[in-house]
Amino acid sequence: MGKSIVDKDDQLTYLKERLSMFMTVLENIEPENTDLEDIDRLIGIIDELETKVEQFKRSKSV
Repeated sequence: MGKSIVDKDDQLTYLKERLSMFMTVLENIEPENTDLEDIDRLIGIIDELETKVEQFKRSKSV
């Protein structure tokens, strides 16, 4: 596991980078070639982002 992100600016940067990566993946998906496993992975990424947002909201820096 990586080092905890406690600085508010670092937290925001982390979330922006993760969201940008997600958007890139989403933009490059070919709907006709997408299967249930691909969709499950996308949902997993969203769940991870949601978990991080909640963690950051509970931290003392945010």
